Amino acid sequence: MAKLDEKIGFIGGGNMSFAIGSGLISRGIVKAGQVLASGPHLENLQRWREIGAGTVDDNSIVIEKCDIIFIGVKPHILEPCATQLRQVHVTNSKDKDKLFVSVLAGVNLKTLEQAFDFIHNLKMIRTMPNTSMQVGEGCTVYSPGTNVTQHDLEKIHLILNTLGIAQQIPETMIDPVTGLAGCGPAYCYTIIEALADGAVRNGVPRQMAIQFAAQTLLGSAKTVLLTGKHPAVLRDEVCSPGGSTICGVYELEKGNLRATLMNAVEKASQRSAELGKK
Repeated sequence: MAKLDEKIGFIGGGNMSFAIGSGLISRGIVKAGQVLASGPHLENLQRWREIGAGTVDDNSIVIEKCDIIFIGVKPHILEPCATQLRQVHVTNSKDKDKLFVSVLAGVNLKTLEQAFDFIHNLKMIRTMPNTSMQVGEGCTVYSPGTNVTQHDLEKIHLILNTLGIAQQIPETMIDPVTGLAGCGPAYCYTIIEALADGAVRNGVPRQMAIQFAAQTLLGSAKTVLLTGKHPAVLRDEVCSPGGSTICGVYELEKGNLRATLMNAVEKASQRSAELGKK
């Protein structure tokens, strides 16, 4: 497996940043000593230290010391964060070699490039990952901004695909994919919990019910990916005439499960776009 020599920085050490950083370390793409995370409160970065990463309370140190810098602050914090960095940043010819990667939901490349225009020859990539990256099963899309080279894209492609699957797309597609893959884990956790509750209601122990519900989703997802068959075809293969499965599927249809999930993706996509306009 390929490894990176670059120092990887995270401005904002929250859940998404930690998913990426911890995933890179656990899969051996970088050593813990190559990772540096920043946040306003060092006590909140304890989990980073527990995996051997460095931590600082000054975002400018991350820019100074790192080669690939993930921007992981909340979208509404972007402007004050960039303003603070602009005040302390000293123009550096080495800036042209640094690669910035945004994981901010809804914030477009134009806004990102304006916020970080104090960086010489700014190279910014907008991404939309999900938290499953921490177990190597992430799903990420990315779009490059001005000055990003093919070599830069190869680096980010390596990082993101190491932690799951990743694909470069036009920026206009990022919000819809956010509603699907970025928010999707929450939908899946809800489904796992509901399936487990159904089993508990019928006498299955809680721990076993959760484990079997999660494994059922995992196995079904792998079957779709490995066989290449349409989900509807695979579903029909399980539904014997007059059997128990078709009775269960009928209840899902009565409850409008498919329409509800489609609406969830649509509403989340719309919200992602709204967040980028604030």
